[in-house]
Amino acid sequence: MSPVAELVRTQVDLGGLMRVLANNMYSTPEVVVRELVQNAHDSCTRRRLEDTSAPEARILVVPDAAAGTLSIVDNGAGLTREEIDRYLATVGAGYTGRLRAAGADAGLIGQFGIGFLSAYVVSTRVDLYTTSFQTPQEGWHFSSAGGERYTVAPHAAHEVGTRVVLHLSERFRPLCDAPTLEALLQRYCCLLPMAIHVSSPERPAINRPPPPWRETEAHSPLRRRSLERAFAARFEQRFEPLCTLPVSPGNGGSASGLLWLHDGSTYGTSDNRNLSVFVRGMLVSRDARELLPEWAGFVGGVLEADALTPTASREDVQRDAAFDVTAEQVRECLIDGLSRLAREDDTTWRRLLQRHNEALLGAALCDERLFTLLADALKVPTTEGDLTLPAVHRRSGGRLHASTGESGGPEEVLCRALGVPVVDSGRYAALPFTRRWAERKGLPVLQLGTREGNAALFPRVQLEPAQEERLRALFAEDGVELVPSRFSPPALPLVLVPDREAELKARLEADAADKRIGAAVLSLARGFTATIASRAQARLYLNVDAPTLRTLLAAPEDRARSAARLLSGLCTLLSHRDERAGAPSVASALEGISAALCALLPPSA
Repeated sequence: MSPVAELVRTQVDLGGLMRVLANNMYSTPEVVVRELVQNAHDSCTRRRLEDTSAPEARILVVPDAAAGTLSIVDNGAGLTREEIDRYLATVGAGYTGRLRAAGADAGLIGQFGIGFLSAYVVSTRVDLYTTSFQTPQEGWHFSSAGGERYTVAPHAAHEVGTRVVLHLSERFRPLCDAPTLEALLQRYCCLLPMAIHVSSPERPAINRPPPPWRETEAHSPLRRRSLERAFAARFEQRFEPLCTLPVSPGNGGSASGLLWLHDGSTYGTSDNRNLSVFVRGMLVSRDARELLPEWAGFVGGVLEADALTPTASREDVQRDAAFDVTAEQVRECLIDGLSRLAREDDTTWRRLLQRHNEALLGAALCDERLFTLLADALKVPTTEGDLTLPAVHRRSGGRLHASTGESGGPEEVLCRALGVPVVDSGRYAALPFTRRWAERKGLPVLQLGTREGNAALFPRVQLEPAQEERLRALFAEDGVELVPSRFSPPALPLVLVPDREAELKARLEADAADKRIGAAVLSLARGFTATIASRAQARLYLNVDAPTLRTLLAAPEDRARSAARLLSGLCTLLSHRDERAGAPSVASALEGISAALCALLPPSA
């Protein structure tokens, strides 16, 4: 017979569990303020649901620096003796969960029945005094140091509700500082619907006025914008909000809130997104930036999204289907808001474009609606400064030129001489944005440094065989293809243009490349360069319309050779050729120039 399996109940080390939950659940001890105010809120909500004579809800937080205590007082439902054992002193059990299960979900925040444990993180002892609305003639005093053991004793009945007193550890005494406490409460609890007071119920509530999207009073557009910016400034600590955009339910999402565009200068890789998420009026995450599009590095916001599910620590939200729906809603509200801003507020729109031009280049590539909105307004970096693409198109005679990403090449020198802007392909999003714009207009983009781009810029012409042979004799060089051409300006007699793809092939095929590049990357790169036929490393375009070249062809042989050597050396210096790919060194080019000048200049007397 096979042995009978023994059913054994799992044992729990209560002390170890309490230490883990109390000390490792939360990233910062200040969360205790949020958790205990949340418990007070739910107690008030419970009383409103179960007691028809409940007074207006009130929560009071009282710091006492002299005594080193922090008290949270509410006029909520209170606890009976039985409920203290069942809910307060049982990890994972809470009356809020019972109400939720019964379908009473009217603004309740708590879910897991573990928030009270945070009190033990900051306290040497926790005292709780409570009177339940069910037994208003009884009062109870709960006391515990560490949470593993507790005492419960009768206490004189008082006003229905609960008072939690934290006897703070020395290191957490700053929580007794009233300004510090107010700042924490304004951050965590500013969206709670019931009033929260600090020190005295006579002082103004820290969570008033309500957030702009809950305002019921009609305001002028100017006043509304002022209120929204003031609210945004409470959350945007580093930058000034330029303008605000509302988030309203729609596109499948139910969130409400406010987005703002800030004035911090951004680049393509900058990520200054800043999004705080509140669930049921309580701050859950101060950094839910993933709800904003990746391209929105210049956007901040506050979101009230009850459809999102908090994690157990209530310091983040779960990445689930509701999260994806909310992210889509936020993205749509942001795009709609940008479109409205462009139509209605030209001053702010121009300021936004100036501050975030590069980031918006990338954003436009992520959404066709954004591209349509921004296509003619954004600027791309060019050799003639930052220009819009319509301006580049006009100044280029109806053509668009782009570099290969290496600045200062001979093609750019030529375009500078002509006053033609060349888009800097090495800058973030510049080339794909230019290509998308050109595609919409039905225009080609001539990328300098490629065979196709250079063929359009330097069209080949046919010469008499004798002339071509003479030019070959003067300028021929290993690895360089001679191309007779016509181009402007005539003052430029020749241009030496490296073949960037051929240079790449030569570098990767060198044995030394194996030491610098990982095997997998090198294999992929060589797979590409294998498609490049063996060809010249550079092309020398000879301008047959240049007076210098015509004079050179008519000069005596020795002077023509010296002049050709001088021009070749200058071309080498301007060409940015890669010496690792077999190009002549700068030193050899300088030697050639020096020798040519000595040959051309008359000897000293």
